[in-house]
Amino acid sequence: MKHTFGPGAFRPGFRVVCALAAASITVPALAATEVPLWYSLTGHNAEAFQTLVKNYNRSQSAVQVTLKAFDTPEALDQALAAAAAAKKLPALAQMGDTHSLDEIASRSYVQPFYTLEKSAELKNVRWFVSPDNAFIRDPKGRLMAFPAMLQVPVMYYNQDAFKKAGLNPAVPQRTWMELQAQLVTLANNGSRSCPLTSDLPVSINLENLAAVNNQLYASAENGLKAKGLPSFSFDSTYVRHLSLMVTWVRSQIMVRPDAGMHSIGRFGQGECAVLMSSSGHIGDFSSQRKLHYGVSGLPYYPDVTHTPGNPFVSGSGLWVMKSAKPVTDATVAFLGWLAQPKQAASWYQQTGFLPLTQAAFDQTPNSYYGDLGQWRQLVAVYAGHTASTAQGFRIQNYPAIHARFRQILDSALDGKQSAVTALSMAAVEGNSLAHQGMAQAPASKSERPVHHRRTSHAKK
Repeated sequence: MKHTFGPGAFRPGFRVVCALAAASITVPALAATEVPLWYSLTGHNAEAFQTLVKNYNRSQSAVQVTLKAFDTPEALDQALAAAAAAKKLPALAQMGDTHSLDEIASRSYVQPFYTLEKSAELKNVRWFVSPDNAFIRDPKGRLMAFPAMLQVPVMYYNQDAFKKAGLNPAVPQRTWMELQAQLVTLANNGSRSCPLTSDLPVSINLENLAAVNNQLYASAENGLKAKGLPSFSFDSTYVRHLSLMVTWVRSQIMVRPDAGMHSIGRFGQGECAVLMSSSGHIGDFSSQRKLHYGVSGLPYYPDVTHTPGNPFVSGSGLWVMKSAKPVTDATVAFLGWLAQPKQAASWYQQTGFLPLTQAAFDQTPNSYYGDLGQWRQLVAVYAGHTASTAQGFRIQNYPAIHARFRQILDSALDGKQSAVTALSMAAVEGNSLAHQGMAQAPASKSERPVHHRRTSHAKK
């Protein structure tokens, strides 16, 4: 066979050489879109969140979520203000509602979460907590933040301490006076150093004293009505209750509440028989191998209500910051992944935060609840209709009000003033601070239309 070689001739092996040459060319990989996320979770929940983010980053290469931790929510908020001024904001930030939502919603750099819910990654998500709940929702019931860290106050109890004291059944009573009798028994039979403690005195003894007893915490339907400034008026139920708490501290069946994690640590180490605190500690307590505990609802007064109501939802969410479209798209992709049943169920089970989605609750097996007492029943109610007294409250300047209430309660529990004097002072000063907050409040983006109560409870 005759072969011709020349400028236009086919050369044997030429295609192979070209193919090999092409294969040797390195095509640079597209850089992942960075999603900076700032958070203030601590301890067990921080570790669980870090693991969740690592799993997401490993599961794909298009998005890289980078975490920055802060010691406290206040430190994070201060950093956000500085970052906004420098135009170097993160894509996501963990923030609480603080029951004065307009202050956060009015920030120019915040993007309401509901504006992203129609994206492909989120449009079919069925959120767990009913839209009747006002927490991190605007007056129209729309989610302002990704509801990843919602929680409720509960009563934890050390099962071994109850058994050692001979209490049968070995669970706390749901009425305050019956619980008092049990605390005396616990104090006399192994739990003298700490029969009961708490880290949430305002939540337990003011806010949720109202909600659990099916009473309004403030006027104007807890501030959820568009018209009317909410005000406080602490009646005889509050006076009786605070007087009871003062006697409990004095008789040493309750350790005076503290503002830090000391109470949490003492219960986790088995030192305290009963703890009233947030459900977000469930994951941490479950990781303590020597701690055998259960979860019950907060106590109530049967002469005020025949059936206990549900406490207010609190906690925090992931707020989306306004960013360039590629970053926003990457942020939505990450949030959509978090909302998938596998991740959402794992987050619920590992932390004690309320389920993110209905699927997360449905896919949690009964075996998870094990010895957790009433935890499943306490959670389930938040998927249904919420009574007006438990929907939440919205009061301007509430962080300052909460701080002042805490000081006044501490003074009463220390025996420095009577319950009547303390609560009268709390009402007067709380109302004054609320008026100041209203005068200083920024204009809301939506100008607070009438709060819509849902007649249909389809979740979105």
